[in-house]
Amino acid sequence: MSVGFAHRIDGLQPEGAYQVLARAQELEAHGKDIIHLEIGEPDFSTPANIGQAAARAIAEGKTRYNPSAGIRKLREVIAEDAGRRRGLAFRPEQVVVSPGAKPNLFFPALALVNPEEEVVYPDPGYPTYEAMIRVTGAIARPMPLLESNGFSIDRDALARVVNARTRLIILNSPGNPTGGVIPQADLEFIAELAQRNDCWVLADEIYSRITFDGLHAPTIASVPGMSERTIVLDGYSKTYAMTGLRLGYGIMPVPLAERVSLLLNHGVGCTAHFTQIAGIEALTGPQDAVDAMVAEYQARRDRIVDGLNRLRGLRCSKPQGAFYVFPNIEATGLSCETFAARMLEGGVALLPGTAFGHYGVGYVRLAFTNSAKNIDRALERMDAVLRSL
Repeated sequence: MSVGFAHRIDGLQPEGAYQVLARAQELEAHGKDIIHLEIGEPDFSTPANIGQAAARAIAEGKTRYNPSAGIRKLREVIAEDAGRRRGLAFRPEQVVVSPGAKPNLFFPALALVNPEEEVVYPDPGYPTYEAMIRVTGAIARPMPLLESNGFSIDRDALARVVNARTRLIILNSPGNPTGGVIPQADLEFIAELAQRNDCWVLADEIYSRITFDGLHAPTIASVPGMSERTIVLDGYSKTYAMTGLRLGYGIMPVPLAERVSLLLNHGVGCTAHFTQIAGIEALTGPQDAVDAMVAEYQARRDRIVDGLNRLRGLRCSKPQGAFYVFPNIEATGLSCETFAARMLEGGVALLPGTAFGHYGVGYVRLAFTNSAKNIDRALERMDAVLRSL
């Protein structure tokens, strides 16, 4: 019998980072030494106090079912912490806890967007945005992010794509893969478009604590008139190096939170209790480890940007946040796919810009989630490859 699949998964592809990782691991299995700059996963250990809180919770039997939206104490702590950092007053009832941040991408979209409505998303951007749009049956409309704007929005292009059929606008600041931060003036422009066209905004702020040079990443939720039409997405994976513990959350108007909780109930049940206890400790305990990680990321950023700008044919701007650089490689004469393949042959795993959308042509992404020593080694290998061309 032939197997027919639903159209909603037509064109669905795995994240490029995992494909490159798999190929790099194949090469390693055959003795090749690879420096990994392809995966956006912190190389730091989860802070000890957080791991100890999780272990205590398991020992105390906190391994059973719990409310789909999350335990009350964690929702209270998230509401207080997220509100204080953003200058807003959130209520616990607005918080929906999820196993990782991705459910709070998919489920609000499923709750809000009908087939054939339009969703605007950043390009280059995190590939799950386009994937979730296609699963909803909506029409995906890319919003170009340009290097000339510090990888913020192109206002004219955005004004052309947002219209009465637009149901949702997705933002990511600081952004993956560019590290760009959307400035307040651009957020106000987006807010005016959203209100005029009566659409929602999903603000992915998973990197909001990882900013450099004293910069603060503003949130569109604080723009007047936007709190009632904004979903703020955040989590623990990047800030607290808790990728495997799978803990994220969304903050949204209560009526939407109730419906997203229903989807969580039927989709995943609930988030592990002990990881939520770890999440309480992460937000209420010492923040020294976060500060130290961000300081180290900034030092690595400066190191890798300086090094890339010394390589033939590369031009790299300084990202304002997250832990990625997105250098322009057009002057090498190589496509970004060929460039990434050559670098992998040379022992450096990185991603072509087209893994993040059409507007990633001519760029590659490197994650500086590796040691300064390995960053220096990677730059040496890249230089050798470019000299051999």
